[in-house]
Amino acid sequence: MLAELQCVVLDCRDPKRLAEFYRSLLGGVVNQPDRRWSLGGDWSTLHAPNGLVLAFQRVAEYQAPQWPDPSKPQQFHLDFGVPDLDTAEEEVLACGATVLDAGSPGQSWRVYADPAGHPFCLVRH
Repeated sequence: MLAELQCVVLDCRDPKRLAEFYRSLLGGVVNQPDRRWSLGGDWSTLHAPNGLVLAFQRVAEYQAPQWPDPSKPQQFHLDFGVPDLDTAEEEVLACGATVLDAGSPGQSWRVYADPAGHPFCLVRH
């Protein structure tokens, strides 16, 4: 093994707001002191209870992906396992997500965008 993944970094306009959005989905602590990063207006983190660290970096000219438009590709996306899609959808929409693809009946996943426009999926497990 050459390296160890420390965190996943998402570009956005408002790092603290996006960290709070993901905290409402995953739990955890926003901007927990950590020797690996300096926190400030341009950088926020979320330390989730399962050990995952997400970081959020301010980009002045940030342009959100336009899923599924290939001219502004999603670049990456996050999948979150949930026991019930309908209940989880209500909760992520209340937190500020928007629906990108509600799927079809019986489909095990749905696609949403976080407040900065990054696509993510809820997947029934």
